[in-house]
Amino acid sequence: MSVVKFEQVSKDYSDGVEVIHALQPATFEINQGELVAVIGPSGSGKSTMLTLMGGLQEPTGGKIYFQDKDFATMSKKEQIKMRFTNIGFILQASNLVPYLSVQDQFLFLDKYAGKTTNNKKLAELMDYMDIKKRKDLYPSELSGGERQRVAIARAIYNEPSLILADEPTASLDTQKAMKVVALLQKLTHESNRATVMVTHDERLIDYCDRVFRIIDGKLSEVTNEYKD
Repeated sequence: MSVVKFEQVSKDYSDGVEVIHALQPATFEINQGELVAVIGPSGSGKSTMLTLMGGLQEPTGGKIYFQDKDFATMSKKEQIKMRFTNIGFILQASNLVPYLSVQDQFLFLDKYAGKTTNNKKLAELMDYMDIKKRKDLYPSELSGGERQRVAIARAIYNEPSLILADEPTASLDTQKAMKVVALLQKLTHESNRATVMVTHDERLIDYCDRVFRIIDGKLSEVTNEYKD
């Protein structure tokens, strides 16, 4: 089943002098159970494509579908609810709430969603991500790598249908980076969610089912180059 579908989607920006084609018309689907990597040089349009997938920007042209529903037909309220309940974002900046402890980052999500916290599930996730001993600390008291691991755990905590990860391992050492991507792979395959990961680290591509390359806003799918 398709989780995200692009139909001739494009995104242009104007700097007042010229039009920048951040994403040239692109058509593709991301399906349940797929871990997808998006690679390309800095400024090529990778993050733009990710924010379009998450409904954080509107395309200049084309249509974007999330679970067969056109983003453009959703009200702003529906879009916000959809992003909160069905999409997990992992950004380069961890975007943690500065005045909440590590544990409270998760309790806040449950409170907002009107759910009772599953303490066993939360403890297991924090243990796996090696943040359990830091659960009472605030973001300012954590290292960059610790903040990123908290952000990753928070993104997958609600078991979203789609995880969008922008350089999710940028602040991690090799061992922890591989562990995180292995976790994303396991969660993606076992729960039939979809994960799209922007990365510069080509070592992580071995964990992915599909690879897209974007250069100067032009998207293409890499077939076997990284799977040999």
